[in-house]
Amino acid sequence: MALTAKTLNELMEQNRRAPRSITYHAGENDSHAVGFADLHQRALGILWHLQQLGARPGDKLILFLASNEQFIDVFWAAVLGGIVPVPVAIGISDEHRHKLLRIARKLGRPFLYTDRRSLERIEAFANASGEGESFAGLKARTFLVENLQDISKPGTPHPAKPEDTAFIQFSSGSTSEPKGVVLTHANLIANIDGSTQVAGFNENDVSLSWMPLTHDMGLIGFHLVMFANRVHSHLMPTELFVRRPLLWLSIASQIRCTITCSPNFGYRHYLKVLGDRSPGNLDLSSIRLLFNGAEPISVELCEEFLARLASVGLRHDAMYPVYGLAEASLAVSFPPPGRPYRATYLNRHKLAVGTEAEVLDSPSRDALGLVSVGTAIPHTELRIAGDDGQALPDGRVGHILIRGGNVTQGYYEEPEVNAATISADGWLRTGDLGLVSGGETYITGRAKEILFVNGQNYYPHDLESVAQRAKGMELGKVVVAGVRPPGAETDQLIVFLLHRGEMADFVPVAAEAARLINEHTGLEVAEVVPVKRIPKTTSGKVQRHLLEEEYLNGAFQAELGELALLRGAQAASPAGGADALQTQLLRICNSVLSTRPIGANDNLFEIGVSSLKLIEIHELIDKEFPGQIDLTEIFDHPTVADMAKFLSAKAAGGG
Repeated sequence: MALTAKTLNELMEQNRRAPRSITYHAGENDSHAVGFADLHQRALGILWHLQQLGARPGDKLILFLASNEQFIDVFWAAVLGGIVPVPVAIGISDEHRHKLLRIARKLGRPFLYTDRRSLERIEAFANASGEGESFAGLKARTFLVENLQDISKPGTPHPAKPEDTAFIQFSSGSTSEPKGVVLTHANLIANIDGSTQVAGFNENDVSLSWMPLTHDMGLIGFHLVMFANRVHSHLMPTELFVRRPLLWLSIASQIRCTITCSPNFGYRHYLKVLGDRSPGNLDLSSIRLLFNGAEPISVELCEEFLARLASVGLRHDAMYPVYGLAEASLAVSFPPPGRPYRATYLNRHKLAVGTEAEVLDSPSRDALGLVSVGTAIPHTELRIAGDDGQALPDGRVGHILIRGGNVTQGYYEEPEVNAATISADGWLRTGDLGLVSGGETYITGRAKEILFVNGQNYYPHDLESVAQRAKGMELGKVVVAGVRPPGAETDQLIVFLLHRGEMADFVPVAAEAARLINEHTGLEVAEVVPVKRIPKTTSGKVQRHLLEEEYLNGAFQAELGELALLRGAQAASPAGGADALQTQLLRICNSVLSTRPIGANDNLFEIGVSSLKLIEIHELIDKEFPGQIDLTEIFDHPTVADMAKFLSAKAAGGG
């Protein structure tokens, strides 16, 4: 269908009577649909409550919700009222709550839409961290979902202009001072139109997404774009996919899905849980677009996933690698639909900015496999530039710059960042590196200050600031880097610590640094490496790439081997007084942490348990002890011994 709307408000008005719906999935055979007309009515009913609270056009509204359905309802309520939605991920750690408070401060006097339990947790964190007074103001401007008893009174819509801010998406890096990408109605409409022209979204499509609605792929790609094209859309919670990834394609088969998506880690998670089993009685022949984006795309993983699912009808040409970012209102480049994806192999040692990439005939030790992400969509321009911002010829690696109707005009209240990121003639520096070869765009890596882990951006100096909270750690003694060993599918997070003493003394410091990063960001630290020097330039800037190269070349193998022996000896020591409950919990944890077994007194965050593994552990515990321990309570009881005491106390109290 031709897109004639100029704003999201006009889009809602055009589509609200369309015989289409959004289906929310809560589990296997557990779903319900909400029609577009009902969505419009709900949104107006919620808008009335927001306006009663005092929210007016131009005010900011933080959306802090776990429920997809509640999120979509209030998102449209805000849009229809000219209120600016600001989605923030709930997460499972205090750092996510800290991020919310930082965003609230940056926004000035925002309103907050959340549930009672989340509000209580934010309040407890604010009081414990000395921010109780500033939180009190936010609490006074909060509306709780539980208070939404009556939506029969419609609020007063506010007519939007194309240049008005539609919503603000803050950066996903959980430890940095968050930056808000300001997206206008015109930005979003341009992106919807451009991506639709290439991908051909239409009313006959059926979409399915488990991506969080706080992520641009989830909110823009699999809600706004689908809504605009009157696609039959289905949403499942991210947490449900993490716990039961096989359900994703089971639902896709049942609904005859034509469009779905995942970043690398989702495909890998699905295959890991599938194991050696058959995919089962699925029929995936209806899938025409299997979006692959949000993090660097692995050629090997694409092939493995397609090969495993070929027996149930998944076509090879369904894999659809794309490139996008929040600053572009999502999409930057798409390949032609229905064409098998294209891959090339480049010499990993010749990818510096300005150099001509060396194409290798086949995979080898020096080969970096890259997947084409097509060409810029309509309304978007893409340029490969040198460090000076000037365009480079095809085949040369450079900074990826973008501009166009879909590209943000800047970050919220960040004049210095905007000046450094956006040129006078409108070119935005994405922070990514790449090249154009044969008319195709390839993403080679990130500008050196950006780490890409689990589909999100993280900055080394931010993670270093977390690790520096460890006792005895000082500024300049810790370096965080993302290292991708040959054959690996994603970056490994490596922490280098300056240490010149005994190796036994290093173990607790390393454990504390890894625990802090894991606990505050949910990231898994692959290794903490002792180094006797930290290379720096003459101006004092850390040379991360030199440490990365030394690590890949095996320069620290002796130290890492000695550390492994020390940790093994500690793990083998008696846990002391372990009862049947401890044994049961240890069995559960070690079934998930198969590569690094733990003892009863080992802190899960000190050994670097990732968010995905933590959720797996909680799911298994919940099966054996239903409803007895929340995922967030594991943060308060991070050892098996602590968890056992907690569960025992609950049982003794009849909980």
